This record gives sequence, C-alpha cells and structure tokens, in this order.
Amino acid sequence: MSEEPEKLVEGTLISHLLELRDRLIRAMIAVALVFLPCMFYSNQIFTFVATPLKEKLPKGTQLIATTVMSPFTTPFKLSLFVAVFLAMPFIIYQLWAFVAPGLYRHEKRFAVPLLISSIVLFYVGVVFAYFFVFPVMFQFFAATTPHGVAMMTDISAYLDFVLKMFLAFGAAFEVPIAVVLLVLTGVVKLEKLKENRGYVLIGIFILAALLTPPDAVSQCIMAIPMYLLYEGGLLMARILSKMRRETSDSKEVEAS
Repeated sequence: MSEEPEKLVEGTLISHLLELRDRLIRAMIAVALVFLPCMFYSNQIFTFVATPLKEKLPKGTQLIATTVMSPFTTPFKLSLFVAVFLAMPFIIYQLWAFVAPGLYRHEKRFAVPLLISSIVLFYVGVVFAYFFVFPVMFQFFAATTPHGVAMMTDISAYLDFVLKMFLAFGAAFEVPIAVVLLVLTGVVKLEKLKENRGYVLIGIFILAALLTPPDAVSQCIMAIPMYLLYEGGLLMARILSKMRRETSDSKEVEAS
C-alpha cells in the first residue's frame, strides 16, 4: 500500500508576514540580550581580539586611537559584531523555523545537516583565522616594516581589517557546502568537478590573493585549507548523492 502524498502547510500572505515579523523580533531580542554583557566587557573583548597584533608589535610601540571617540566606538562596534556572531545559531534557527513548513520531508533531511555544517564551518573559519593566520600574518608585517617607521596601528583600522578577515575566512570555509549544493541541485555534475581540480586550485589561489593581504604567506594559509575543504565537499556530495539515489529507489519500489 503506497503512502499518501505529503502535503505542505499553506497559509495566507498576511499570516506569513506576521510569522516573519515574529521571527525577526525574536532574533533581534536574542542579539540584544547577548549584546548587553558583550558591551559591559567590550574593552576586554577588544583586548582579546587585538592580542595577535599586540604580541607582534616591536618594543616601544602600541595600538593608537587617532580620533576622540574611537576608544569608545571601536569596542562598541566590536561588541555588536560579537553579539551577532554568538547569537547566529538562534538567528539561523528562526529563519529555518520560518522556511521549514514549506519544505518536503526529504528536503528537510538534506537541508538540516547542511545548515548545521555551514554554521560550524563558519565558526571554524573564524577560529582558524584568529589562532593560525593572524600570528603568521602580523609577524610578517612587523618583520617587513621599513627602517625608521614605527608600526603603530589605529584601533579602528585594525578592527575593520580583522572583521574583513573573519568574514573572508568564514566564507572561505563554506566551500564544502557550496560544492554539495551545486551537485545536489544539478547545476554541476560531480564528475565535472573532479575533472577540473586543476582549474579549481588555480581559482582558489586567485580568490585567496583577492581576499587576503598582498603577501604569499597569507595567500597560502587561506588557499590550502580551501582546497582541502573542496576535496571534503566532493566526498560529502558523493555520499549525499548516493543517499538520495537510494531514497528515490526505495520510493519507486514502494510505489510499485
């Protein structure tokens, strides 16, 4: 006996808009709740984020503030970004709760692992940048400072640079998710991605050169993990494609 076709939850446009509003309000409340303690410890958070550079600065130099308000506004800005960063799993959950009723059961089965993996990989990319990339990068910059030039970085400029690098490495670590989505949606065949590994490697190094500062060390530190993640994405795509074929075959058997 075959199962009845799965029905999706339907609703009016107004009901969807009201639910979206409620989800967004919950997400903003979560960010606000996380922001309060972050704001209280904003200076300590900035000190932690600035540690990789401070440890590589030459003796007698330090970070500086070139505007009157930057000693306050820079840690404040960082606290807001940290609050969004920490609250991101809850924000993603609210978006998922809004979208999930419009998905079929088999779509949810593949979407949930990809969603969780994307969040984890983004966090891993940020942690990788802080603990592995920044020390090497700042050591290189400090060592190449011209004679007679004091390396005294403005805190606002440093924060902007760090946030860009965090976003760059967080996005770079999403490579496996991008590969899996391309394969599962049928945009690119898995065999084609395997055949074009050489072109992908060249493209990754070009992308790393655009996202990182103009030095070979930073470029390699980003490009090598990206390529390894690309290979991991091919493996994930092969496994998920096999699972989807098996699910499709089992449904055809049940229907017959």
